[in-house]
Amino acid sequence: MTTRDQTRRQRYNRKRKEAKLFPIDVACIDFKHDGNTAFLIRSAACFGATRLHIIGSMAKRSELNPLSGSLYDYVEIIQHSTPYDFTAYCREKEISLVSAELAGDADCIDNFSFDFSNHICIVVGHEESGVPVEILKNSKKVYIDMPGVGFCLNASQTANIMLYEAVKQYNYREKQLEMWSREKTSYCLP
Repeated sequence: MTTRDQTRRQRYNRKRKEAKLFPIDVACIDFKHDGNTAFLIRSAACFGATRLHIIGSMAKRSELNPLSGSLYDYVEIIQHSTPYDFTAYCREKEISLVSAELAGDADCIDNFSFDFSNHICIVVGHEESGVPVEILKNSKKVYIDMPGVGFCLNASQTANIMLYEAVKQYNYREKQLEMWSREKTSYCLP
């Protein structure tokens, strides 16, 4: 049986057994376009994010699931009423915030190291107004360098890049720890 002989749900359920979750959440601010929320659901599922936080309103499952590649049911989604509620939740759960924002004090993602000493949450802003001040005050800020003529990426594209980089850094650190552990063990053997 080939992959295409199965439904998406069958393929997802089979892959779920070996899928890896990372100590990474993603959050978005009441997107203007429901497609962006659906694309974030898909990205969260594909990159192994633990949860998706939606701050403000969100579309119904029946609208988001088809646009997400039918991955709506594979991502834990938590809805928060306000940015304040979201930051309070993150403080309580000891989740560190990393916001993607074109701000003067933001670090370029090329030079940014995600700190996994706590669970992290990558925050992408509203398409027009960006990340709310309440969240920025409680975040590390990162921007993605764009050397072309365009000024800013679509919010879901930004989340994809941020998620990719965070997962890449996490996996690299895990491999480094594994190598260090093997080296340390080999020195202890008689």
